[in-house]
Amino acid sequence: MKQRKLEMLLEKIEGFDSPSAALEQYATPAVLAAELLHFAYMQGDLEDTVSDLGCGTGILAIGAKMLGAEKVVGFDLDKKALEVARRNAEVMGVDVEFVHCDISEIQGHTHTVVMNPPFGAQAKGNDRPFLLSALRTSDVVYSIHNSGSHDFITRFIGDARITDWYSTAFPLKRTFKFHKKDVEMINVEMYRIMR
Repeated sequence: MKQRKLEMLLEKIEGFDSPSAALEQYATPAVLAAELLHFAYMQGDLEDTVSDLGCGTGILAIGAKMLGAEKVVGFDLDKKALEVARRNAEVMGVDVEFVHCDISEIQGHTHTVVMNPPFGAQAKGNDRPFLLSALRTSDVVYSIHNSGSHDFITRFIGDARITDWYSTAFPLKRTFKFHKKDVEMINVEMYRIMR
């Protein structure tokens, strides 16, 4: 499936009913989700098992399944977001398992993790538990981070290595009262990390 077609399909995904600023629940835009997933697909990393850590309403998990992943599981702490994710999977006609748990409690092993973790805007270091769980439970990680994160991630991942990374734009829609623009373009970095 071409990236643009995937993006158009993912635009149908319902977002958060009542997003939490404390959890940094910003819906991953379809254009960015399609970009990350197509990146993983072209590397052959969506053929096996895939986990989406902090899956929110399920856009990355659902997209991974649409691109042919064998089994996909999305994990999130927010039960209401998981209800929306389940509805989204049903509407999109894909079989994705959604699990309610804290990110640090994830067990088992998956081939690939896809995620858009918190950037730490509300509390510095919010992305660290996501990176730790991803590295502990998978062979390869695809992750979106705030611009300027490369040095931090290189140090933080220890023996793992960044195989690819690049800068891209995140069209952040007005989500919370403190947002001043309808859409603000945020510079982000997309990473492929291998253990």
